[in-house]
Amino acid sequence: MKTILTVDCGTQSLRAMIFDTAGNVLAAERIAYKPHTTPQPGWAEQDVSVYWEALKTGIARIKNANPEAFAQLAGIGVTTIRASTVLVDKNGKVLRPAIIWLDNRTARGSYHPNRLVRAAFHAAGVYDSIVSVQSRCTINWLRENEPETWNKTWKMFFLSGWFIYQLTGEVCDTVSSMVGYIPFVNKKRNWAKPNSIESKLMPLEEEKRHALVESGSIIGSITKKAAEELGIPEGLPLVGCGSDKACETVGAGVVDSSLASLSFGTTATIEVLSSKYFEYKKLFPAYCGIIPNTWLSELEIYRGYWMISWFKEELCQLECKQAEELGVIPEKILDKFLHASPAGGRGLMLQPYWGASIFDRYAKGSIIGFGDVHERDDLYRAIIEGLAYSLREGLELIEAKGKLQCEKVAASGGASQSDAICQITADILNRNLVRGKTLEASSLGAAIITAAGIGEYPSIQAAVKQMVTQEKEFIPNPENRAIYDGLFEVYKKIYPSLKNIYNGLQRVTNYPEAKKLNS
Repeated sequence: MKTILTVDCGTQSLRAMIFDTAGNVLAAERIAYKPHTTPQPGWAEQDVSVYWEALKTGIARIKNANPEAFAQLAGIGVTTIRASTVLVDKNGKVLRPAIIWLDNRTARGSYHPNRLVRAAFHAAGVYDSIVSVQSRCTINWLRENEPETWNKTWKMFFLSGWFIYQLTGEVCDTVSSMVGYIPFVNKKRNWAKPNSIESKLMPLEEEKRHALVESGSIIGSITKKAAEELGIPEGLPLVGCGSDKACETVGAGVVDSSLASLSFGTTATIEVLSSKYFEYKKLFPAYCGIIPNTWLSELEIYRGYWMISWFKEELCQLECKQAEELGVIPEKILDKFLHASPAGGRGLMLQPYWGASIFDRYAKGSIIGFGDVHERDDLYRAIIEGLAYSLREGLELIEAKGKLQCEKVAASGGASQSDAICQITADILNRNLVRGKTLEASSLGAAIITAAGIGEYPSIQAAVKQMVTQEKEFIPNPENRAIYDGLFEVYKKIYPSLKNIYNGLQRVTNYPEAKKLNS
């Protein structure tokens, strides 16, 4: 029997798991850690040794949990959070803590267009997006604020590339991990040329870049040093996988546009796979898919299902204690709220922009329709329904732009364990929703890619067919659908109605701070 070791390095924890080549979990360990440090307000950094020590601990535990499966390892796959920057010098030493994806520092940038060019950007409706790209680019901030460190930098990695380098010594990463403010052209699946607009906005010297490969390629093998540190076999092949979200789509069973992937995580996302490249909104690139020559159109709700965490911490301490005593996730206890409140929550609606909308950085969250009839159950239902409305809005936008039709959706992530949340989402999206047997879809995705990479399957698609098992399917309730279709039309009017109010709040408070292109 051949087995596969997977590593999924997330914001709050690292998961080390062993799968067989049929997709069954043979051992699993989750190592939690503090998500990040905050040296200054809005900053988010992490010492990469935290991730490495978590990996050591996780591997030691799964080795003890199932030594027989560990002895049969035939490959390793690694997936990590996206857009988290690691700088190393020519000796491979990490020069500073990683700047992770939650970081909000901004840069001035070096691109100085003249007035005519700025007017053209305004006319094309891309000015705000271009400003945002340049100001949010981490490498711009590093160049401006830590020039000594930047000058010592030999290579700029995302966290995924750093893990590959640590494990194999190879200076490489996959194209499906290239998600962030870097000069990368998704359509061409390669680094941008020096004089391109991407390189002007986010300049990264050629010598600081690394090699790129498609997912499913064997990048290298575990070095003697890494083997001794981690207790894994020297020479074990490492297969390039991709970012956590990209791997999650594969673990959910997505191989074409007929099935969309929903992630019910801290950041809620919907991902649609296509064999053609398109942008559903100007300057919103489709990311490189795991399968070669495919792209993922993604709508992201920043701090999406984090709102459930907020609700639990602020209003449901008793229910959380009950869940702990029963050994289940709190969402299962909170299902009683969703059953107590009718579809539509007695007219209470929520717009889930607790983190700014991807379409408007000044947008805020809102709850409308409050009355004396409303209780905790209605508020909780409004949170779940609001997230589903936003996901439906994104899905329909992507389908229309790409001329696609998603017949079903597949849900993964912590909140997907709630049957009530899955059913409400199916009702609002008006699509059958499937949930996989394996909850850790990112890890399963990495196992699938690795199995194909070491030759156990002829393709990633073939591996998906054999390794993904759907546990349950939720069919839209016809009665609820009628209510939700009507309320969805109301939901779509909330943002246009409140946009000027959001802008007014920003002008008065200067939060978030307005940015302009340098002249």
